[in-house]
Amino acid sequence: MKTLLEAIRPTTFLEPLKLREHMGIDLTIATETFQHTGSFKFRAAYNAALNAPGDHMITASSGNFGQALALACRMLGKRCHVVMPDTSAQVKIDSVRGFGAEVILIDTKTVGREERLDQLMEEFPEAYRASPYDDDFVIDGNSSLGDEITAFAEFDVIVAPVGGGGMISGISKALCRAGHKTELCGAEPLLGNDAARSLAAGRLIRNEQEPMSLADGARTISVGNRNWEIIKDGVSKIYEVTEDGIRNALFAYFLEVNLKVEPTGALSLGAVMENRADFEGKKVCCIVSGGNVDAKVYGEIIGAGS
Repeated sequence: MKTLLEAIRPTTFLEPLKLREHMGIDLTIATETFQHTGSFKFRAAYNAALNAPGDHMITASSGNFGQALALACRMLGKRCHVVMPDTSAQVKIDSVRGFGAEVILIDTKTVGREERLDQLMEEFPEAYRASPYDDDFVIDGNSSLGDEITAFAEFDVIVAPVGGGGMISGISKALCRAGHKTELCGAEPLLGNDAARSLAAGRLIRNEQEPMSLADGARTISVGNRNWEIIKDGVSKIYEVTEDGIRNALFAYFLEVNLKVEPTGALSLGAVMENRADFEGKKVCCIVSGGNVDAKVYGEIIGAGS
């Protein structure tokens, strides 16, 4: 049985000359596209599966956490159920099944993820219900990415994608541990701007329904309760990225960095591109959360930008 640090792949740091010169910003990319299962979620999932009691894990996920937990459970000899919206990218559904988990597809317009999880917990009361973000094991697993970033360099600003808040709350914990005074910012879709509205209001605000943004990993009702307690004190600003901004960032990664990125992973660069004046003269780290984009969706985006 491997420890978390033994199981994960270190993140990849890129200092893309062409993109830096084009934007006029001292920019570093920390990409988790080469992490096991193609996203940072493996850090969280493995840590949860490693530390949670029992031998059965249940979760709901649009894809990245689901496939990460499926692989982690396979590595650790645990059973795994994953509830997924039927709008999830097919590549992610196939991957979850490929790693040995049992997939339950739902129409989120008729049944919520949490409602379906409640039903599963009644059927399997001994199982551990793992949230993709609102879970202490998950946050601690994600903090390992923050540890790597702080060890690489001391940045003026780190920008992280925000869906449920698991990544950014983990990064915040790591910054506190390291004693860094780095400004931590989030980036979320304008269509699902609950985190930005929450930070502005000083209280947790929820979306009325799952936002249908191109960034499918950020289609959350709200950030988690545990995540919010960290975000409200540790995050200075959350940028709201337009759908065009997401597309432009994806195309910039493809054309200028030679990197395939999923829409949620492009949020951080999208925030910098749409708010360039906020980052000029600063040493900036943009986190790419993953690269698991549906081939058809990716082809349409890149084709439209060419």
